[in-house]
Amino acid sequence: MRWNDLFDDLAGQFDAEHERARRLEAVEDERLRVARTTLRQRLAALQATLEPGECIDLELLSGDRLRAEPIEFGAEWFFARLPSVAGHYASVLVPLAGMGSVILTRSQLDRSLAPRPEAPESLTARLGFVMPLRDLARRRVHCELTTTLGVLRGTIDLVARDHLDLAVHDLDTPRRTPDVAAFRVVPLHEIRLVRVAGDVAN
Repeated sequence: MRWNDLFDDLAGQFDAEHERARRLEAVEDERLRVARTTLRQRLAALQATLEPGECIDLELLSGDRLRAEPIEFGAEWFFARLPSVAGHYASVLVPLAGMGSVILTRSQLDRSLAPRPEAPESLTARLGFVMPLRDLARRRVHCELTTTLGVLRGTIDLVARDHLDLAVHDLDTPRRTPDVAAFRVVPLHEIRLVRVAGDVAN
């Protein structure tokens, strides 16, 4: 009986050590997962859990603060609606490089870090900042660009690798050459926010 007790005790110690090692490994795996998480991944994970109408607060490097409902994520940008904005510019294109901080509730903070099942990335999720800008240019949508030097309004004529051409004109005036006040060439890294006339974030 004493031998049986000894073997049972050893087996119990082995099981306890194995369980302790497993827990430590799980803690380390979670620490590494969180350490590798990008801002885009956290925001996309949070967006997947948002209730209808639930928003997040953004503080941009321009100093602007927005209450936004993220709709679609690209590789380095996202589209969002501004539910509190009536009329024009109710949708925005936000480059991640233009964000100063994200203000979240405790629940949103936790959800942004919660592990999610791996899923294949959509085509949109792999697109860079130039692609939605080119789509706006193709649609001839009036935009308001917030840059480090101020605000520009008009229609995007062309989007190149690292800059765009903006035909500056009033919102209520169609983009016709006689009505264009100026043509501005804007480096993409200077753009902090793109407000979009109408609702194209569907």
